[in-house]
Formats: sequence, structure tokens, C-alpha cells
Amino acid sequence: MPIDRSAAIHPGAQIAEEVSVGRNTIIDERVKIGRGTRIGHFCYITGNTTIGESNHIFSHVVLGTEPQDLKFKGEQTELIIGNHNTFREFVTANVGTAGGGGKTVVGNHCHVMACAHIAHDCQLEDNIIMANAVLLAGHVHVESNVVFGGAAAVHHYATIGRMAMVGGLTRVVQDVAPFMITEGDRQIPRGVNVVGCRRNGLTDPEVEGLEEAYKVIYRSRLSRTQAFEKLESNPNITAHVKILIEFLRRMAMGKKGRYLQK
Repeated sequence: MPIDRSAAIHPGAQIAEEVSVGRNTIIDERVKIGRGTRIGHFCYITGNTTIGESNHIFSHVVLGTEPQDLKFKGEQTELIIGNHNTFREFVTANVGTAGGGGKTVVGNHCHVMACAHIAHDCQLEDNIIMANAVLLAGHVHVESNVVFGGAAAVHHYATIGRMAMVGGLTRVVQDVAPFMITEGDRQIPRGVNVVGCRRNGLTDPEVEGLEEAYKVIYRSRLSRTQAFEKLESNPNITAHVKILIEFLRRMAMGKKGRYLQK
């Protein structure tokens, strides 16, 4: 697989076998790229950036640049990307900051569509889909199997729970509960992400348990404490409902509904 002769690759960069690099792409000294990764034309990969195996990076992607954080003073921080990810045209991802743990991380099998942004210190788990122009502010944690509709924007320090669906143009200012659909300016979920849960292997009884939990937590007149007690008193409570309850308890501990922001 070829490396175009017009690409500017620093001699110190570590490029594994079977990596292809397109025309006029720039790869700086501290970059490491794993086997079988394909990089398109006019990309810029810099900083302490580690990219795993079999990723597909389309044209004009920019990875590993300094964070857009006024507190950043040139510390040696990182961007770490796993395996089998896709970054479409004009995606940007910054390295971390010293105050945020020093690492921005993207897991495995994520699909990041055109013009999306992953800010400093974000932690993305596996199997995440970010549609066009999704914007993640700093310190956002996205759990596995989350789907974002186009142009959703997420406030810093927010956590998006596993298997959640964030609708297009949604303004996320607090944590999003796992297994739920959130859209628009609504911070209360619209309902259970039934399609996403089933696609990720949940059985009908597990989905039904989440639907009942949604009714008790969000649609009854019970307080959160009462709702949790009612659900937990059920001897047949599912593991996924337990995960939902624990997430909501943590969420209440953070600033303005953001667990990570104390």
C-alpha cells in the first residue's frame, strides 16, 4: 500500500507496515501509526498521537493539534486512537490537557463523520457513531454504542451513557442517561432507545424492563428516591435497569447534572 511521494513524513514518526498515506499529508515526529491504517490526502497528524491498526482517515482530517484551552501551556499530552475507526473529511481531534488527565482517547470501531470535533480530554469508548458536525467539548465521556445525530453539541464534562441516542441538533448540557433517547433542548429523555438496544443484543424482556423503569422514573409522580426504591424492590430487576439507576445517582452528585464536574 503506497505512501505518496508528496507526503511529508518526519523521519522520527513510527509508521507500521501496510500503511497508506495520500498526497500532501503531513505527519510529524511523535506520531505512531499502526498496521493497515489508510490516510487520505491533505491530512495533518501531529503531537503525541498514537493511531492503532486498520483505521481509515479520509482527506483533510486534523489529529493531535493543541487543545483549544487557554490554560494549555505546551504540556506533553496525548491523543490515543484505537483500531478500526473511521474519520471522515475535516474531522478534528485535539490532544489532552494536564488538568484533564493528559489524554484524549478514542476507542475501537467508532465512525466519526465529516466536520465533527473531539475536544481535549474526551474519552470515547467503542462502537460510537458521530454524524456530521457533532461537537464534543472538553472532558466529555461517551460510553459504548452511543449514536449522535447530525450537529448535536455536547457541553464540557457531560457523560453520555451507553446505548443512548442523541438526536440531531440536540443541545446537551447535562449527562444523558444510558439506553435513552434525548433530543432538542429536552433534558428529560423522550423514551427508551429500543432500536439501539435491540441492535446491541438486548432481549425483549430487558428492553421491556427499561421501558417500565422509564415510566417509573420519568412519568410517575414519585420522587427519584421513591422511584429507585420501587424499581430495586422488584426481585426481577434486570442488570440494565440497575445500570440506569446507578448512572442517575452519580449524575445527581455532579454540578448541574454533570457527574464529572464537581
